[in-house]
Order: sequence, then C-alpha cells, then structure tokens
Amino acid sequence: MSGAFRILIAGLVGVVLGLVSWSESGPDLPLNGPDAVPVRVDSNGFHTDLVMDRAPLIARGGPLAVLVAGLGPGEAVRIGWGDARFYVDQTPITARLPDGVRALFAPDNPSVVMLSPLNRVSPVSNPDRQVELHLSPDAFEALAARIEASLDLPGGAPRLSATGPDGRTRFYASTETFWIGRMCNRWTAEVLEAAGLTVHPGRTLVAGSVLADARNAATLDRAGRGD
Repeated sequence: MSGAFRILIAGLVGVVLGLVSWSESGPDLPLNGPDAVPVRVDSNGFHTDLVMDRAPLIARGGPLAVLVAGLGPGEAVRIGWGDARFYVDQTPITARLPDGVRALFAPDNPSVVMLSPLNRVSPVSNPDRQVELHLSPDAFEALAARIEASLDLPGGAPRLSATGPDGRTRFYASTETFWIGRMCNRWTAEVLEAAGLTVHPGRTLVAGSVLADARNAATLDRAGRGD
C-alpha cells in the first residue's frame, strides 16, 4: 500500500469519525417545568415525525397556528418534513425507487412540511421507536418557531402543495431543500436542537440517532428532577 493511499484512507476515516462525533447543542432552555408541554418523537424505522397536542400550537398564534387550527378533527397533530415528491407519494415504494434516487442525489430538491391531525397523543407504545419529551414553555416556543420557519410564506400565507390520500393530511411548501446530506431526520434533529437538545447531525441518516438524542435528553431531564 503506497504512502499516498494510506494518507487517503486515514483522511477518509478521519472524516467519518468527525461526522459521527459531531454534535450541536441548542440554547440553554429548560426541558421541563410546571407548565411543560409533551412532545413525542416517533419513528417508523427510517423516518421521524413529531407528535404533540394541537392546543399549545394554536394558542401561540402565527401562520403555523392557523394551519394547525384548520386541520380536520383531532386533539393532536403529527408534523414531519421531506421531499416534495417522494414524501407525498403514497404508492408502493418499489415503484418509486428511481424517484428516491432523485430525491437523494439531485441538488436543491423542493420540500414540504406535513401536518396530519390525530385523535389524541396516545401513550408511548413502542419505546424503541417513540420518545416523549416534556418541554418548558420557552423550549416549546423555540421548537414551534423552528417548525414555522420551515414554511414558505410568500406574502405571509403558506402554500398548500398537496393533500394526502386520507383527505386530512396536508403538505405545505417549505423554504428548505432536501438531499442525502439533509434528509427528514436531519430536519427533526434541527427542530429538537432549537428546543435546547444536543443532537448529532452527522448521524441523522439513521432515524435511531434522532431517537437516541431525544432519549438521552429525556433521561438527563428525569435525572435532574430526581425521578
């Protein structure tokens, strides 16, 4: 093995280790308190969403509140982000693989914010794929503001891109772009970071990394409260 090749391999290993260890911490905001708002992080194994009651989002006002209030019946809402075509399309994934490649490797793909009403926030039923956080009002406001910042608001009004097959789920145009370097789980991590969590952006190709960061925050919060 030549010296130049060894240097190349060592450099690649260094890049990978740097990405894996890379962490970012949000503002110093309490994760709990007497008026804490529960927010759940859900994963289907590949993709992550946020689930929360609708009332606190509506109470804060603003464009996001208007959208959440206008959804169909339900006390809760599921919020996610993804590519404007692949994320919206609900046909069998085997037929969408070429579009998946496009979403990953084409530059500057348009994206959407998903809002889907739920009857209620059910208790955590799968601890491996669900983590519940309790955010102080300040942390919740920062989280909601970060979600709202993703919306494309030309003239102050959101743009509806698509409605889901259920007739209830809505997808609104986002200002952000999707590609393999910034996928759905990276967006979820950024929203959690805005609320004060420490996240690992370089690991967010894997949904489990976002859950691990949320679980670590929840554990530290419980330890701080002496639970």
